[in-house]
Amino acid sequence: MTDTSSMIGNDDFTALSAEAHMQLVRMVEALLFASNQPLSIDDIRLRLPDSADVKAILVQIRHDYKDRGVNLITVDSKWLFRTAPDLSFLLQGEAVQPRKLSRAALETLAIIAYHQPVTRAEIEAIRGVGTSKGTLDVLLQTEWVRLRGRRRSPGRPVTYGTSEHFLVHFGLETIQDLPGLEELRGAGMLDSALPPAFSMPIPSDDEELMPDEEPLDDEDLVERALLDELEEETHQESD
Repeated sequence: MTDTSSMIGNDDFTALSAEAHMQLVRMVEALLFASNQPLSIDDIRLRLPDSADVKAILVQIRHDYKDRGVNLITVDSKWLFRTAPDLSFLLQGEAVQPRKLSRAALETLAIIAYHQPVTRAEIEAIRGVGTSKGTLDVLLQTEWVRLRGRRRSPGRPVTYGTSEHFLVHFGLETIQDLPGLEELRGAGMLDSALPPAFSMPIPSDDEELMPDEEPLDDEDLVERALLDELEEETHQESD
């Protein structure tokens, strides 16, 4: 019997290897373009041969697309394609005008981002004024804020945190990329004469519940689903 492998030279093997690698690259590109959510390395690995070096392929694609109309970026250790920042103006005419958030909603969003997980009562204590349920509902509808769980305390208040959509919208790779004290002060967003003991929390959006949190119950999930359905109907009517 003829040994066909001996009939193939090293150059042929190299060509076959390069072709197989390019096919893997194409497969990863297809998965990223088809997904409407950022994908983790594990998400991608499930669709590829076991031998595929997914991280190396993603790094190569990010390099290949760095000067293209879309860039490959990471958000919370997940990967997605996004319009190159300098070309975002091209899409402004097609984009649906977002709802303008009130000052109360913006303040609430900032508190949730920096202090999460946080309850409504804790938000009110930080702001120094009441926070309506409507304000929190608006933030939930933007999908920048999510229900995390319930505090293990009397009344079992709901805890709030930010979502992946928050990171994507504000161009953050992780929640730790939020501006710190000195950056906010330099931008004029904080009083330069702050008390000496003033400090800001280190934000964390860890998916794992904190020791003082417990999972949401079925009633919470139903309420969240109804809110999502209402938001979808509102979008359809506006279209």
